[in-house]
Amino acid sequence: MATLADVLAGPVLEVAPRLLGATLRHGDVAVRLTEVEAYDGTNDPGSHAANGPTPRNEIMFGPPGFLYVYFIYGMHHCANVVCGPDGHASAVLLRAGEVVEGVETARARRTGSARDLARGPARLCDALAIDLRDKGTSLVDGPVRLELGDPLDTAAISTGPRVGLRPAAERPWRFWITEDPTVSRYVPAKPRSRTTN
Repeated sequence: MATLADVLAGPVLEVAPRLLGATLRHGDVAVRLTEVEAYDGTNDPGSHAANGPTPRNEIMFGPPGFLYVYFIYGMHHCANVVCGPDGHASAVLLRAGEVVEGVETARARRTGSARDLARGPARLCDALAIDLRDKGTSLVDGPVRLELGDPLDTAAISTGPRVGLRPAAERPWRFWITEDPTVSRYVPAKPRSRTTN
């Protein structure tokens, strides 16, 4: 039977759908993952690692099995599972999930219905209290744990374009559990406005 480390060492486009149905646990809150997005490093203009390693993204270059957390828009955290072979920057953004343990704790951190507690990458991080202090933590034996479930049947998985990207927006690298109510709403990137003089 493949271990978590074995699974996460695979190519990002195989790892991403395999994470659907997995459980991410931090403290007394656990979230069942229902939506993810794949980012393929230097092969992907939509990736933080598209232009090579920086102090911000160096964890994406491996080894796999660690958490890459970043801060966006000056207010939100997003969590990613580093995957792929060591030295190749790839990661899976955790977009949405269902809180399956610690609902009251998650609700104290996020307002809204049970469906919305971890619906979207920022809400997922809020529900689990994941922030920049968790960047680099091992998902095998660190404070944030990833527990794989059984693989889902491919018929239960949908795929489509990633959310809010301008570069490589057409790539169908977002994966979600079909018709799951906790999956976030798809929003394409807004085109940049051109100013004329």
